[in-house]
Amino acid sequence: MADSRRTIRIETLARVEGEGALTVHVRDGQVEDVRLRIFEAPRFFEAILRGRAYHEAPDVTARICGICPVAYQMSACHALEAALGLVVPEPWRSLRRLLYCGEWIESHVLHIVFLHAPDFLGYESAIAMAQARPEYAERVRSALRLKKAGNAIVNLVGGREIHPINVRVGGFFRVPRPEELVPLAETLKEARGLTQELVRWVSGFDIPSADHDYEFVALRHGAEYPMNEGRLVSNRGLDCASAEFPDHFEEHQVPYSNALQCRRKGGGAYLVGPLARWNLNHDHASPVAQEAAAESGIAWPCRNPYAGIVVRALEVLHAVEEALRLIAEYQPPATPSVPYEPCAGVGAWITEAPRGILYHRYAIDPAGKIAEAVIVPPTSQNQRQIEEDLIRFVPSVLDLPEDAAAWRCEQVVRNYDPCISCATHSLKLKVVRR
Repeated sequence: MADSRRTIRIETLARVEGEGALTVHVRDGQVEDVRLRIFEAPRFFEAILRGRAYHEAPDVTARICGICPVAYQMSACHALEAALGLVVPEPWRSLRRLLYCGEWIESHVLHIVFLHAPDFLGYESAIAMAQARPEYAERVRSALRLKKAGNAIVNLVGGREIHPINVRVGGFFRVPRPEELVPLAETLKEARGLTQELVRWVSGFDIPSADHDYEFVALRHGAEYPMNEGRLVSNRGLDCASAEFPDHFEEHQVPYSNALQCRRKGGGAYLVGPLARWNLNHDHASPVAQEAAAESGIAWPCRNPYAGIVVRALEVLHAVEEALRLIAEYQPPATPSVPYEPCAGVGAWITEAPRGILYHRYAIDPAGKIAEAVIVPPTSQNQRQIEEDLIRFVPSVLDLPEDAAAWRCEQVVRNYDPCISCATHSLKLKVVRR
């Protein structure tokens, strides 16, 4: 009789950020429990914000993540503006959307080519992939040019490429002159062709079959693909304002993780991010992106998490097209920001970070200090769904050699592009058989 005890360890989960571990309990060949354990030390950003001046929040929250700082700034600004009763109109609104386009481009391209593509092509890293074949080396060079285009947008509009400093409640500290956007538009025109090639490349991957009955949750805007605004909707009938998020979702602590998990009230897992966004909003994507989706060979709507790499490429293409449109229509405002009077209030907002919906809520006291802050990032919302995907998946790899089983489990996690620091550098997989 074979030994029923087995341990599979992944000492280093490359191509994902943060520190975590995965433990799978198996009894008589059946998966009983999957625990995605996050053991990174808590960073206490919500506590750090309490007692600070409200206008500090966009700069403080930008430090939560070096890859998606714009998302934190945008959710913070909108939530604080809701608390202040401030509505930021055009052209500041379009500038914010342009800034978000830059982040989507650089974040998605990083994940697609450097973190996720090696899984589909059988390489341990993007470096190994580039060394193996000249066409893959060229793909990596093209990805670097694309990422540079996204960074250029963030640098110009946000003030610098990482942790932008030009964003403020009510608008910006400085707005670009039209002539400053001209070279950016030329860069994006090249990026459009590179992104179309990227979509065709990832669409040709051997994507594993999967079809899961997800509840997709994303913003939905009446006239545009959602970034900064919209109502929160799902394919199961959810339709609410950002401020109503706590009425439908709840965070809870699990004993094996330092990170809170978020679930639908009543206990259900749900999925946020590109796959959810595209399934709920593809009709508002740019015509070029919609055409590329039709040519991808994927039937939409799609419930296959492995197809997320294709959707990310489609969102890069949409973001490039959207950025070009916004630049062509740009009319600089007379002032960098909208004037307003500080006051006490409570406000909440959701924007679409590259990895999914990002909820912020702030209470401001009469002295202009933050009395309460709540931040629910996308990865905490996807953690439960990642575990459920693994429960379905693990039985298919129990008979594989340890290295092969570990590789396959890692790919399931990487489908979500988790950001456990806001994700996972080290994932230890332990299978306990009973």
